[in-house]
Amino acid sequence: MEDYIQFSAKTKSEAITKACIELGVSSDQLEIQVISEGSNGFFGIGSKPAVIKVRKIEPVSEEEEMKEIVETVKLDSFKEEAPVQEEKKTEAIKPVKKEIKEPKAVSEKPRQPKPVKERAAKEKQPREFREPKEKQVREKTAKPAKPVEILTDPEEIKEVENRAKVFLLDVFASMNLGEVEITSEYNTTDGSLEVDFEGEDMGILIGKRGQTLDSLQYLTSLVVNKGKSNYIRVKLDTEDYRKRRKETLENLARGIAYKVRKTRKPVILEPMNPYERRIIHSALQGNKFVETVSEGEEPYRHVVVKLKRN
Repeated sequence: MEDYIQFSAKTKSEAITKACIELGVSSDQLEIQVISEGSNGFFGIGSKPAVIKVRKIEPVSEEEEMKEIVETVKLDSFKEEAPVQEEKKTEAIKPVKKEIKEPKAVSEKPRQPKPVKERAAKEKQPREFREPKEKQVREKTAKPAKPVEILTDPEEIKEVENRAKVFLLDVFASMNLGEVEITSEYNTTDGSLEVDFEGEDMGILIGKRGQTLDSLQYLTSLVVNKGKSNYIRVKLDTEDYRKRRKETLENLARGIAYKVRKTRKPVILEPMNPYERRIIHSALQGNKFVETVSEGEEPYRHVVVKLKRN
């Protein structure tokens, strides 16, 4: 037997593919041992590669192959016989079931319509009131952001900025990002802390559709607001991603509106976070021909663009 050879990649399947290419065999000709499944980390941070050990399987002799074929033929013949017996049993039982069901259906007919109507009526009522309830929830979640007190003490502002910088630098160091320049500014208009950073591998921090950046922003907000009586909104950005993403979504909204008007069919967009959904809603708010609604539950809540009813 050959010795095991170790391979690593982002995922287990990628590692197996890598091994097959290097050894020039298919996966069914390899004996595979998984050392590590790999992980995506926490919010994309601290991810670990998948690691496997493989070696080629020794070729099977003709005699052993014939034995396997004979065994499989025996198993197949046994499996074919078994269903016939089961079918006979079920056929004998079927008429008995029909005889039992018929009298029950007759006796229950006058009783069934009433509860069904009552249930249908009860189910319709909460559905009609779901939208107002959702609006109330949105209003409640938006309320804490309104009574924000603007910080005026320079020392307190510096302390808040340092909290954010220290936390972010620790995260970047654990990700081995190298040198990252962080600049922060406290906005005295809305009481928010705007943090921007520059470096070589900022695409890693942005992530797919900004998911990593949003997660990092949420964690930074927790650190900054810990022990604070007044809420401070934290905004993270890099390489003008927020601005570029906003422009992309606005262009997408206009393109979808044109498509809906032309085809006269609604279009369902991919799931988005509340901030991005608001961009779509506001972009088409003044449109004369289409309207937008949010449907579904988080994290799969999405925007639907459809024709207005005239």
